[in-house]
Amino acid sequence: MIKTSVGRLRLIGLIEGLSFLVLVGIAMPKKYIWGDPTWVKMVGQTHGLLWVVFCFALFDAKDKEGWSFKQALIPFVASMLPFGPFIVDKRIKEGRL
Repeated sequence: MIKTSVGRLRLIGLIEGLSFLVLVGIAMPKKYIWGDPTWVKMVGQTHGLLWVVFCFALFDAKDKEGWSFKQALIPFVASMLPFGPFIVDKRIKEGRL
């Protein structure tokens, strides 16, 4: 899976998507409901780094696969939505990007 640029993009996208769900589903409630901001700082920084790595992987896949701007825009926008990376991963796997 990680031997190709698309495989790396998919793997990083799934990890980044999971970190986003942990941030929104666990860390943010801990901060705003129970007043504990420690998870937001830790998970937020990790998620931010993973998102930057995802953007680089997306640029690499776009370049190597010859994707159009519109094709690359789909995973980029999806990376900012809860569950978006998982939906787009299925499309990438099926070659329907």
